Amino acid sequence: MVCETRTTCPYCGVGCGVIATVDDAGAVSVRGDPEHPANLGRLCSKGSALGETLDLDGRALFPMIDGRRARWDDALDLVAARFSAAIDAYGPDSVAFYVSGQLLTEDYYVANKLMKGFVGSANIDTNSRLCMASSVAGHRRAFGADTVPGCYEDLELADLIVLAGSNTAWCHPVLYQRIASAKARRPGLKVVVIDPRRTSTTDIADLHLAIRPDADVALFAGLFSHLVRAGAIDQSYIARHTTGFAEAFAAVDLSMADLIEATGLPSMQLREFFRLFAETEKVVTCYSQGINQSSCGTDKVNAILNCHLATGRIGRPGMGPFSLTGQPNAMGGREVGGLSNMLAAHMALENAADRERVQRFWNAPSIAQRPGLKAVDMFDAVADGRIKSLWIMSTNPVVSMPDADRVREAIRSCPFVVVSDIVAHTDTARLAHVLLPATGWGEKSGTVTNSERRISRQRAFLSAPEEARPDWWQISEVARRMGFGEAFDYSEPHQIFAEHAALSAFENNGMRDFDIGAWEAVTSEAYDALQPFQWPQRAGTAPSETRFFGDGVFYHGDNRARLVPVKPSMPAHHANEQEFILNSGRVRDHWHTMTRTGKSARLSAHMGEPFVELHPLDAEKVGIADADLVDVRGGSNKGVLLRALITERQQRGSVFVPMHWTAETSSLGRIDTLVPPLVDPISGQPALKQARVAITRYEAKAYGFAVSIAKPVLDECSYWAIGKAEHGWRTEFALDQSVLDWEKWARAALGIAQDAQVANYRDEATGQVRIAFTSAGHLVAAIHVDRRPVSASRDWLASQLMKDISKSTEYQDVLAGRPGRNRPDPGAIVCACFGVGANQIAQAASLGCMSVEAVGEALSAGTNCGSCRPEIRRIIDAHQPIAAE
Repeated sequence: MVCETRTTCPYCGVGCGVIATVDDAGAVSVRGDPEHPANLGRLCSKGSALGETLDLDGRALFPMIDGRRARWDDALDLVAARFSAAIDAYGPDSVAFYVSGQLLTEDYYVANKLMKGFVGSANIDTNSRLCMASSVAGHRRAFGADTVPGCYEDLELADLIVLAGSNTAWCHPVLYQRIASAKARRPGLKVVVIDPRRTSTTDIADLHLAIRPDADVALFAGLFSHLVRAGAIDQSYIARHTTGFAEAFAAVDLSMADLIEATGLPSMQLREFFRLFAETEKVVTCYSQGINQSSCGTDKVNAILNCHLATGRIGRPGMGPFSLTGQPNAMGGREVGGLSNMLAAHMALENAADRERVQRFWNAPSIAQRPGLKAVDMFDAVADGRIKSLWIMSTNPVVSMPDADRVREAIRSCPFVVVSDIVAHTDTARLAHVLLPATGWGEKSGTVTNSERRISRQRAFLSAPEEARPDWWQISEVARRMGFGEAFDYSEPHQIFAEHAALSAFENNGMRDFDIGAWEAVTSEAYDALQPFQWPQRAGTAPSETRFFGDGVFYHGDNRARLVPVKPSMPAHHANEQEFILNSGRVRDHWHTMTRTGKSARLSAHMGEPFVELHPLDAEKVGIADADLVDVRGGSNKGVLLRALITERQQRGSVFVPMHWTAETSSLGRIDTLVPPLVDPISGQPALKQARVAITRYEAKAYGFAVSIAKPVLDECSYWAIGKAEHGWRTEFALDQSVLDWEKWARAALGIAQDAQVANYRDEATGQVRIAFTSAGHLVAAIHVDRRPVSASRDWLASQLMKDISKSTEYQDVLAGRPGRNRPDPGAIVCACFGVGANQIAQAASLGCMSVEAVGEALSAGTNCGSCRPEIRRIIDAHQPIAAE
């Protein structure tokens, strides 16, 4: 019997609805939910591959104490005892929780309640500090509350969409497709992309502003000044609904020459952007990590908000600022006070009346009286011994935090570390004194909130494996053992959601933005049937699509918004020509530290190893060729090894490196080891996009590529990166020393049985070695070695694992590293959804498919999530016939 469950995707903040289907054999398939208002049936490549990520390989399945399996009671008793002992001896601030936007709202709520109301400390922070804290701080400064005014529908109603610091095509693909579809229906819709890199998002841009890194304050300050001088502001709205206009205007007195110097943009582009914004009423400005992850991120946010407030373009259909959240439940975490400087239900930790109200509602013995430690400060406190006990939930700070090596050493030196996770061997989980196995997506039940304030259910459709338990249950059990049992007497997640809803309505009376009081008495049955809805939904009201601030009423005491003075800074000049600005971010098909997406062979096919993207002229200057290995070093002289990807999409003077690779998936790919712990002084958000690095070519003795059915062990390699293949693993590697017997080396490194048959090719002159290993005629491993980076059809080689290659021509193809003429090579995967390669697209173009739509009709490429459409278009353009002069 086939079982279908409506649930919500666990990746980005778009919050797509999915339908998970479990067949009679237990196999899971996933498709978009056409009834969910966030995605209307669309899914990105990551969401489409969710069914491929649910195996138990690498899962944490049992509680572990000091690396040994333990009983749940013993593990929970130990956690409660060690936290209680630290509090008794050193006070409440000697313990801390570091939590995650991967948690469900119910998990987040219980953790926040325990720490702030019963431990009595605000030392609970979240990895959302790394992605959305500047947006929170900017909202609170301008609006008096952390309120996202608009909704996704505004993207389809706008006449101008500004995408600032957001590679929407790769990081929020479904929203990108909604924009692309709207633009196709209404060609008059204009799109401006503000990004130092020419990303896939610029494919739909009418104007791409390739600004200098961190020049966003200057750009939007210049826009604000232009709006005032051009008479494009709404003076009535400003007078009735805002304060601080004169001070905000006085702070942005920039000449055009200053703007050109600060932004690096030509005056023609600046004037065109200013004209578009001034003359278009329906403007939506979407912004993401390029704005937030900065030492001036909060000022960037307020510079954007100032432009919308000064024109009154906020809270009405098709207009407003729009923060695009990075994680599936970053918004839910903000609602329950998951940040160390916030209280639950959007109440203010600095407000004594709010503190008293929450303490009274919880009937808590105490309430945190001051903000706790923000993420960077928290790990500083772990390092210097102020934090004695630390609980890390569903996140991997050893990879994702700035100065990641210092964070690793801080955790290693902490007297007591608890890690709750679904994965047993993350870089962080390896350091745990107690590892608690958590339930994962498909197994746990609760709610998440997406970027447009829409609350959706995540529903379980799989049984919890072995002894894995929900995070809320783990926290509640520890709370009971610490003596707080009555307040944490939950048996089902709907009870937590009901309490969360009741607190949101408690003594609210419309004074606070977050209110879902309509659900304070929700039953288990009603919770199970809960349909996606936007907050607020106050008691006695029906769900409705909502916007904030269209009536000009804000959440400061005088109900007015604040225009915040922001002072643009001029760009710092490089100390020398060898120095580059490091920009980190995501790739299309992977998510965070790849504990989930790394399990999918097709998601690993698009970008198979960590890389550094740099401009051709910069590469020439430092002597780096495409596919070389590159040593990237930061100010502390720490280094990472990455593959060079040379492209004119990258701005000169800057390099881009993805943030996904870990010590589990690469030798030296943890890019945040190079990022100093510089933070925005208001939000505490780290500046993950402005580190300074030096790059040099890395010379190895031998370079290699391998495929194998066994997971490789590559301790001898100076460089390695591994990824999943359909029937095993694909591996890039390099060595600093010569190897005399490659067959022997490969058998040890790739786990090849001694009775495997061997076919090989060697060229002593070039140093090329190619070996195929078979068992009963089926390929179990292959290795290609060269003195230069290996040239081979990697995706095709990986696809040959476990295939019968007993015919001599098939052996020869594997040794050659590409299929023979009678077997076409699809090339590097471009469309992950349908497994379509670059060579297939190029062939279709040569046969007359000269549009993305035509390629889609012929090959299906680009017809699902659409994230690959810009790449398809580039391949088509490269094969356009050149007209004779």
